[in-house]
Amino acid sequence: MSPPRLALSLAALLAAGTTAADSGWLYYGGDQGGKHYSTAAVIDRDNVAGLDVAWVHRSGDVERYGEAMQNTSAQATPILLPPSAGESLVYCTPFNRVIALDPGTGEQRWEFDPGIDRRGDRTFRCRGVSYAVEPRVATGAHCHHRLYLATHDRKLWAIDARDGKACDGFGRAGAVELYGEEGYVPGDVSSSSAPTVAGGVVVVGSGVIDFARATAPRGTVSAFDTLTGKRVWQFDPLLGHASSGAANVWAPMSVDEDNGLLFLPTSAPSPDYYGVDRPGDDLYANSIVALDLATGAVRWHFQHVRHDLWDYDTPAQPILFQWEKNGASIPALAQVTKQSFVFVLNRLTGESLWEITEHPAPPSDIPGERPALTQPKPIAPPPLVDSFLIPSNAWGLTPWDRGHCAQQLAALNNLGLFTPLSEQLSLMYPGSLGGANWGGGALLAESGVLLVNINNAAFSGKLVPTPAGAASAAKTDHPESGKRMQVTMQGTPYTVDIGALTSPLGIPCNAPPWGKLIAVNLYTGSIDWQTALGSVHEMGPITAPFHIDWGTPNLGGGIATAGGLFFIGATMDRQIRAFDVNNGETLWKFTLANDATATPMTYLYRGRQYVVINAGGHYMFQRGYGDYLYAFALPE
Repeated sequence: MSPPRLALSLAALLAAGTTAADSGWLYYGGDQGGKHYSTAAVIDRDNVAGLDVAWVHRSGDVERYGEAMQNTSAQATPILLPPSAGESLVYCTPFNRVIALDPGTGEQRWEFDPGIDRRGDRTFRCRGVSYAVEPRVATGAHCHHRLYLATHDRKLWAIDARDGKACDGFGRAGAVELYGEEGYVPGDVSSSSAPTVAGGVVVVGSGVIDFARATAPRGTVSAFDTLTGKRVWQFDPLLGHASSGAANVWAPMSVDEDNGLLFLPTSAPSPDYYGVDRPGDDLYANSIVALDLATGAVRWHFQHVRHDLWDYDTPAQPILFQWEKNGASIPALAQVTKQSFVFVLNRLTGESLWEITEHPAPPSDIPGERPALTQPKPIAPPPLVDSFLIPSNAWGLTPWDRGHCAQQLAALNNLGLFTPLSEQLSLMYPGSLGGANWGGGALLAESGVLLVNINNAAFSGKLVPTPAGAASAAKTDHPESGKRMQVTMQGTPYTVDIGALTSPLGIPCNAPPWGKLIAVNLYTGSIDWQTALGSVHEMGPITAPFHIDWGTPNLGGGIATAGGLFFIGATMDRQIRAFDVNNGETLWKFTLANDATATPMTYLYRGRQYVVINAGGHYMFQRGYGDYLYAFALPE
């Protein structure tokens, strides 16, 4: 079944009562429910081939920070402020500088630099800022229109949306210190996702150091008064688990203001790959948790991984929509996961709208480890990654490298999905990159069709006994391109060792595509279509002069429009693409200066539709870095 054709002419758009304000982008995810959808339809299937660069803005980070750019990931999605707030296009750089631009020319209007503490080894990143009107401040007064920013050094800032100056009445000189008395530095805890603002509170999650400690910092979520910055409530997903930590919320949250609900996508508890000292299901970790927006009280929760041993964080913003089936319209929530499932829940109760089966989970041979006996699996939609990989379906360009892959697979501990790590190399498929990751998905209006980009590359990992007194191994977010990651999990007997499962040629041992775009029908529980996402022509030792569409690992997300288009960068080939939402056909692509590991956005401004994407690269994967923001439009 194909989704309905969604293209609208501008005349039809206006006739339907849609205004430029309706076709803006006021929130990180397009709306508070993360749909990643725009009603703008000036650019459509018929004319998208004529899309070209309208303007390019450079933030100046490369010149200002130099070699420090090597530890950045440019992941920001801009928002467009309403005319009453200055109608600027606003985004943040990896170092938390907030920049406001003219949406038609890209000319800078103002800048706010919080001057962050750049200690620690965490990658610098900022996915966005949030906007809200503060009704307790007079219209026309300073900071009636506000932007909220959570920084790398764990401060929550409120700044005026019209001039970028700090709001003096918020916290101390415009900032609230998010640290308690724990003494953590930015390498321990940071912030990357935009705060969530609704109902008079601004809510902030955190990014917590992965892998390195048995007892990591707590993943506490805090809500603050939007006017004063005074703490209103806080929620610790692992309260009572003194020997663990994290279960933090690093991905964006969603809000249903009509029902007073805040939805948290929680991550794994610490340490990620060893659970002996945190027995049981780990409370609210690896869950979607619905809190009362006003009080922080738990309304319901749904745990999609029990006793996580695979770093299967809830990686993306929950998507809120109406589930239409058999004449019923149910307030629903769709959650994509790293293990490649799509869970569809009643967002008022947490009840699954598709039957949940209990998937038998393999045992562990690590002394004292007690994995959950089963893991939840929806009967629909089907898994987005086929995790069945055995020697007979190893892949390679030649019989020689295919044979090497088959030999590696034959030697792995491989009992399918949820195989826990052991002292023997084990298959990790999907690995901790997913499946889906923080880019999430885009919902096509009210069609029930969700477009999701996924990773499809196998990894292998093992637990290596750590000698007493051994120095800590290096800490990274993920295995670098062509390398294995080793991290000593302090407080446990082990160092974790993880890397991509590749042939001697450096090519994945599972068949391509290694990155995919998939159209998931949430109403029927089926896959409408899927296609490769990305070309590997730049990923070998020599750049090929033509595209090789085998898909690439991807970080970032996409957006859908009423013009029947899906725009996405994310791939490791410096491309931004436009796909036909009906069949996955590529209708347009453009080569950027760097990879775009960010989610694009789109808006109408003075009758012209723009598509904007942050192209800052991702140095971790040896793909270079930059400080470019591109805007595309049709010729005037």
